[in-house]
Amino acid sequence: MHPLVVLLITVALIFLLIIKLRINPFIALVTAATTVGVLSPLVKFGDVMPLVAGHFGRLCGNIGIVIALAALIGQCLMESGAADKIVRVLVRLFGEKNASLSMLTSGYILSVPVFFDTVFYLLIPLARALRVRTGKGYVLFIMCVAAGGTVTHSMVPPTPGPLGMAANLNVDLGVMILVGAIVAVPMSLAGWAFALYRNNHLDIPLRETPGMSLAELEELAASQEDKLPSFFVSMLPIVLPVLMITSNTLVGALEIAGPIAELTAFLGNPNFALLVSAAISVGILMKQKGLTLGDLTDTVETALASGGLIILITAGGGAFGGMLVEAEVGSTIGDMASTMGMPVLILSFLLAAVLKVAQGSGTVAMITGSAIMAPIVLAGVPFHPVYVACIIGAGSLFGSWMNDSGFWVYAKMSGLTEIEALQTWTPLLAILGATGAIVTLIMAALMPLV
Repeated sequence: MHPLVVLLITVALIFLLIIKLRINPFIALVTAATTVGVLSPLVKFGDVMPLVAGHFGRLCGNIGIVIALAALIGQCLMESGAADKIVRVLVRLFGEKNASLSMLTSGYILSVPVFFDTVFYLLIPLARALRVRTGKGYVLFIMCVAAGGTVTHSMVPPTPGPLGMAANLNVDLGVMILVGAIVAVPMSLAGWAFALYRNNHLDIPLRETPGMSLAELEELAASQEDKLPSFFVSMLPIVLPVLMITSNTLVGALEIAGPIAELTAFLGNPNFALLVSAAISVGILMKQKGLTLGDLTDTVETALASGGLIILITAGGGAFGGMLVEAEVGSTIGDMASTMGMPVLILSFLLAAVLKVAQGSGTVAMITGSAIMAPIVLAGVPFHPVYVACIIGAGSLFGSWMNDSGFWVYAKMSGLTEIEALQTWTPLLAILGATGAIVTLIMAALMPLV
């Protein structure tokens, strides 16, 4: 069976199982991954389930500890009042009328060195607390976190996708950071504008999610600020892991070797950085509430249960994307696109978008798309290759749906249904991607050599 036919059948199957039959997304994604292997002539029948399990396990190994610990950090930030303290300070800084800008800016900055999923996990408690304090704008706040976080994750090294694109296309890392950050600014502002519009036309209530109840959240938001942790202490669990991870990235970018590299490789590993942050978060909660470690059993179990569900769904999406790679869906699309004679930048955008729709991972779409385009770009194009990297990064945001781990992190942690996520997350990322493509095309025309 042709790879594109396999893709169409399994995409339709996922929609049927999740939207129509209301099957749990984890079961639906694993079923779709298995179906890819059964239908593809490139996968031996006896290898289908081992491959599904292997792709599931690889992604689970990459994100499992981080997501579980981030869930615990978020839970402790909420129960200790640290999240509410941060919100109150940010609202004073930006003004309550522009509180959404604090969410947008936080996501933009924090997603440079850290995976978007982790940043969203850390910031969503702040958005929920802000909704309780202001009594409105929940859709606006969560979409601003998503907009700020996804643009830098897709455009600015040292996140893996932009870093891989720079290497594939032989783009200087400093140029990639500078141009990527510039393109990301209008992208995030376009996302903010769409979030304002969507918030005025879509009313989604603040629902219960695994973790702190709405009653506890409201009680916390009404508490006196002098009884909350200090701003420094409240920010520490968010800023410290970012600094630790960034230190490792910086040492790697500077090609520093020896004991310093070994130390930062350990301290800056996301799993260890989040472990330290989780310990600090637990300590803050214990001090604020006068609790012992034994008193935190329910808090820890609740947080890990919510994180476990996200891990299963995310890894299920990874299994589906991995099986599409086994079926050579991406390479088939690349071969077809390269024979159509499109302009390089347009072809790059469309290729990344199709890869994103097909397998879900924006990072994979960026790295694969840039690898496919590299021979064309390195042979010579009338503009700086950084623009190819930027437009591939923009294309990797287009068409995000149920096989994208970010989709599920956004939906489940925000308390949104699948339909509501499709109404907010999917068009938001499409607008971000389209804006990035337009800005890149304009910059390539006006400043071809940067």
